[in-house]
Amino acid sequence: MRRSRLATLALTLASSLGVTLALGAPAQAAPADRYVALGDSYASGVGADSYTSESGSCLRSTNAYPALYNTNIRPASYRSVACSGATTTDVINSQLSALSSTTTLVSVTVGGNDVGFANIMTTCVLQGESQCVAAVQAAEDKARTELPGKLANVYNGIKSRAPSARVVVVGYPVFYQLGTICVGLSATSRAKINEGINLLDDITRTAATSAGFKFADVRSIFVGHQLCSYGEKWLHALNYLNLTISYHPTAAGQSGGYYPVFRSVAG
Repeated sequence: MRRSRLATLALTLASSLGVTLALGAPAQAAPADRYVALGDSYASGVGADSYTSESGSCLRSTNAYPALYNTNIRPASYRSVACSGATTTDVINSQLSALSSTTTLVSVTVGGNDVGFANIMTTCVLQGESQCVAAVQAAEDKARTELPGKLANVYNGIKSRAPSARVVVVGYPVFYQLGTICVGLSATSRAKINEGINLLDDITRTAATSAGFKFADVRSIFVGHQLCSYGEKWLHALNYLNLTISYHPTAAGQSGGYYPVFRSVAG
């Protein structure tokens, strides 16, 4: 009888312990999201190396913030169609088809190529201060008049194809830390370039908010890691041997800057 009671007690204890262990173990989060990444070179990961063979000239990197989200969060499905050089028109014509009614998470970084990021930086490097300031000013004027409508077209397209998705619009980092000793462009040119990027981000944030989307602002986190800063640089300076990566985030810029901001906003 005593042995029977001991056996019953052991079974009860084992059962209780099993329940306790089951409750104490962290539950595996259900990877419910179906995530699609859209956008330009900052979303594809130009400058971050480790480009996938399937992406070809779009230069999609496994170190880009969308790929890092996929690696760390493991959504139910993931697809990046972001492509180097993409404009808002390219996103509409070539990327929105990746979305569907089952898409639950979308990220998009776009707008820089619409105002001529690459051409502006080429002008600033090769033609001097006055031409640089004029090029940025022309881009600012174009951004004010044309970019809100172009972004609205992209955002409306996303809504139409993925009506149930939460959408995170991801901005651009400001390139230069000002007030430091820095070779290359003049202080006036650097300040004007920063002004143009801030305007681009502000216009994008306003358009995203108007569409009911969230805006992931990476400007603050890049402070101390910009060009001309004294910390680890998260942006490539002008690279004559590989012009494509110039002024794009490094792998550290994607992992230490873009990814945590996107992760925080995306949830």
